[in-house]
Amino acid sequence: MLLRQGARLTAALTAISLALAPVQVSAQTARKPAASASAPALSRAASPESVGFDSARLAKLDTYMQGVVAEGRVAGMTTLLARHGKVVSFKTYGKKSLAAGTPMTEDTIFRIYSMTKPITGVAMMILFEEGKWRLDDPVTRYIPEFKNLQVMTGVDEEGNGTPVLVPMKRPPTMREIMSHTAGFGYGLQDKHPVDKIFREKRALGAGTLQDMINTTATIPLVYQPGESWRYSISVDIQGYLVEKLSGKPLAQFMDERIFKPLKMNDTAFYVPADKKARFSAVYALNRETRKIEEADIIFGNPLPTYLIPPTAPSGGGGLVGTTMDYARFAQMIANKGALDGVRILSPASVELMGTNAIPRNVLVNSNGTSGLRFNEAVGFGLDFMVVNDPRRAGTLEGQGSMSWGGAAGTWFWVDPTNDVVFVGMIQRLGGTGGDDLGQMSRTLTYQALVHPEK
Repeated sequence: MLLRQGARLTAALTAISLALAPVQVSAQTARKPAASASAPALSRAASPESVGFDSARLAKLDTYMQGVVAEGRVAGMTTLLARHGKVVSFKTYGKKSLAAGTPMTEDTIFRIYSMTKPITGVAMMILFEEGKWRLDDPVTRYIPEFKNLQVMTGVDEEGNGTPVLVPMKRPPTMREIMSHTAGFGYGLQDKHPVDKIFREKRALGAGTLQDMINTTATIPLVYQPGESWRYSISVDIQGYLVEKLSGKPLAQFMDERIFKPLKMNDTAFYVPADKKARFSAVYALNRETRKIEEADIIFGNPLPTYLIPPTAPSGGGGLVGTTMDYARFAQMIANKGALDGVRILSPASVELMGTNAIPRNVLVNSNGTSGLRFNEAVGFGLDFMVVNDPRRAGTLEGQGSMSWGGAAGTWFWVDPTNDVVFVGMIQRLGGTGGDDLGQMSRTLTYQALVHPEK
């Protein structure tokens, strides 16, 4: 069956199925960033044809995205398509704030939520290359607080909802922490008793990363380590591990080892005062009016302002950044670990991140929250979803494509076979009000790549 891609997964956790009433919002070609924008652009392609695209066919992508904004499904959007390190198309549409009427610009700053996860994974792999940890190490070697984790097998038969717990057979491994097969819950929704506990104990709202670890240590696993796949708090745990293994705060480590070397100068865990005007508003559907309006709640909690540094930076979903910043990160992955003469990871480490890590007996299982299933065609590596057989998966992208998405609808993919990078940024919680933009953008991009040999 056709796989719903990473952006769809995150949105599906709080999906909203109602259609939107039409709202007229103009679309325009990409507005140039203000002079203060500090992230240098990838070089522009001489023309779409110079890197294998047909301009007329590529226009279908632009037309579709303009329509999404014009219909009022989102307030605004940016899309960036690059091939061979050359920007083929960088478009902006609509507004970054409907209330203020400010247009979307190339240097708009977005909440990227779970697109933070691949960046945290790269931070982990930097430490892996330094010999600080190994894939099959038990996580308890680095987080002894997890030594007494238990596994929930059900609730008592008397109907009072008391969890039935058994000891874990073994601790989760670092490989399982990086591939969502460790057994942890998350709390993004509350259908499973373990997720309800995550919400009640506010593990994701802890005051410090150590507090988050201490709280998580009191919550049972959903299943025995390695026996299934479930989207989880594992990448926030990775953020803690980066701090412990490096001896530096997560934000500092990412800034020194990833953001500054890649010139991702607008990516951080908060938006400083001098960049506030560039920060996009975030929206959700009002079920009564059937129109989008500015959101103030996410996953049952107050929406953070992102205007001050957090005391517990979320490696699973806390970063903000620009489209070009993320394109530079994605291009580094496409280049097998390097960009503009700066190497972040070795080619082998990038290949390892893009290799399916889910055991064969787990591939057919649902994650239990959204209906997304991994199979022989599509798996999950180390903090990236991976397309192993794109035609069997029903997609036009290349083999080995790596991707994920964010809770506000952002999405990206890196296609090493065709050397294609795509980043899409919107700010709408709870689904896009129609067809999945990640999947549509893939179809509309690759139908225009008529000379992949170039």
